[in-house]
Amino acid sequence: MKQKLFIPFYWLCTTLLLAFSLQLDYARAADGIEIEQAHLEDSAQGYRLSATFVFNLNRGLEDALTRGIPLYFTTEIEITKPRWYWFDSKEIVDSQTIRISYNVLTRQYHAAITGRLQQSFQTLDDALSLVRRPNRWVVADKNALKPGQSYAVAVRMQLDVAQLPKPFQVHALNSSDWRLSSNWKHFIYTVEPQ
Repeated sequence: MKQKLFIPFYWLCTTLLLAFSLQLDYARAADGIEIEQAHLEDSAQGYRLSATFVFNLNRGLEDALTRGIPLYFTTEIEITKPRWYWFDSKEIVDSQTIRISYNVLTRQYHAAITGRLQQSFQTLDDALSLVRRPNRWVVADKNALKPGQSYAVAVRMQLDVAQLPKPFQVHALNSSDWRLSSNWKHFIYTVEPQ
């Protein structure tokens, strides 16, 4: 009698544990950054990165922001030339950081691209729109890539905890709330012949 009861109970526990682990994986994936699209555009100034990111801040990050702790989102790009005879050659490695902060006195959010652009916003969602759809910044000069050549491009974005004040860096390393990043998105870009 005990053995007959044990088998259904075992399968019930196994099924519940599996469902719980899948739910945790789904929740973890929902906290990440997804790259909706990314590609290079040829312009008169050089090659620009166009990308769209999809993410939401969790409650812990929103609370930290409203208490005056700025958040730094860094987008990284690597452009590599494949070589059959040796390791691939990294032609371009570049990054851009966008800082989101909140001013308690003015009750406004500020978004700043390092060293260039700063804007004020009434809502957090408006400020994050600059992070989710960043400006198309020049990642390579016109003469940096050879016409007719194909390049492997990799793009990712992450919450950059290394730029936080030191006491918060320790907390961020020990808290899952502060782990917000995307996987590398890879694509091939072929330079148009001139």
